[in-house]
Amino acid sequence: MRSSSNLMLRLTAVAFLLVPVSVGNTFAAGSRVTKHDGHYTLTTPQEQVKKMKGVVVKREPDSFTMSETTGGPTTTVNLTSSTEVKSHKRGAFRGSKEYAASYILRGLRLEVDGVRNTDGSITAEKVRFDEQDLRTAQALKATVDPVEAEMNEKLRQQQAESERLAGQIEENRAATAQAQASADAAAEAAKKAQQTADYANNRINGLDDFDSIKTITVYFTPGNATLGPKAKATIDEAAAWVKTQNTKGWVMAVIGYADTTGNSQRNIDLSERRSNAVIYYIVSKYKMPLNRLVQPFGYGQLEPVAENTTKAGRAKNRRVEIRLMINKGIAGSVAGKDGN
Repeated sequence: MRSSSNLMLRLTAVAFLLVPVSVGNTFAAGSRVTKHDGHYTLTTPQEQVKKMKGVVVKREPDSFTMSETTGGPTTTVNLTSSTEVKSHKRGAFRGSKEYAASYILRGLRLEVDGVRNTDGSITAEKVRFDEQDLRTAQALKATVDPVEAEMNEKLRQQQAESERLAGQIEENRAATAQAQASADAAAEAAKKAQQTADYANNRINGLDDFDSIKTITVYFTPGNATLGPKAKATIDEAAAWVKTQNTKGWVMAVIGYADTTGNSQRNIDLSERRSNAVIYYIVSKYKMPLNRLVQPFGYGQLEPVAENTTKAGRAKNRRVEIRLMINKGIAGSVAGKDGN
C-alpha cells in the first residue's frame, strides 16, 4: 500500500511538470517542480534584463527611476552593494572605469543589466554609461541644484510666515469683537501666504520639467567645425527672433552631430568641436550667460536625421542643433496661486 502511495506521488509530480502553459494554468517557461520532505514546490525563473537604455529622471539613496530612450513608462532600478557601476569601454586600449553608485545622477543616460522583480522594478547587476554623458549630467546638476536650494529656502520662509500668522489668528479669536475683525483680516493674509507657499512648491516641482520652444539647426561642411557665413547667418536670425521674446526661464542645449564618414571616435570629437564653435559664437557675440546653457555635448554619428548613403543625407547629418527650452520651475509657468 505504501509503495502504491509513493507511485501516485511520483505520477502526480510528473503530470504537474507536463501541464501546458495556458490561460487557466499559467506556468512560466522553464518552471520546475522540486520535492523536499514529501512536498512539491513550483519555482519560476527570474526575468533577466539586458542592456536596458534610458535616462535617470529621479534619484533616491538606494535606487533611481529611469525613462527608456524609446519612450514608455518609467522603471525603478534598485541598487545593491554588489551592483557594478562602470563607464563604457573606449577603444581597444582604453578599458572601462569603475565608479561609485553616487555618480548615477539625474539626467544621466545609461544602460542597465539586472533582474526584473514581480513588482516591475529591476535589481541592477551592472550599470554602464559614457563618461561624456556623466559630464553632461554633472553640468546639469551644477545648474539646477543651486536653484532648488534657493527655492527651498524661500518655501521655508513662506511656511514660517504662514505659521506666525496662524498663531496670531488663534490669539485674536479669544479677543473682543474688534479683535475678531482683526483676526479675520489676519486669516485672509494667512490664506494668501499659503497660496504663495503652494506656488513656490509647485515651482520647485517644475524644475525638472522643460517645454521645447524652438530648434535651430546649423549645418557644417565635411570634416569641418568652423562656422561659415551661412551658419552664422542662421544663428543671427535666431538671435534676432529671441530678442523679441520674453526669455524668462529659457535655457539652451547645444548638441553636435556628424555623418558616418571616418571612424566613430573622430566623429564624436568633431561633433563636440562643432557644438563648442556654436557656443563660442553665441557667447562672444551676444553675451549669453553661461547659466543658460544646459548640456553642451556631441553625439558623433549617432541619431542621424537622414540616410548617410547619399550626399544630401550626409549634409543634413553634419549639423548642430540649438534647442531652446523653457524651465517651468524657473519661469513660474506651473500651477500656482491663480489656479492655472
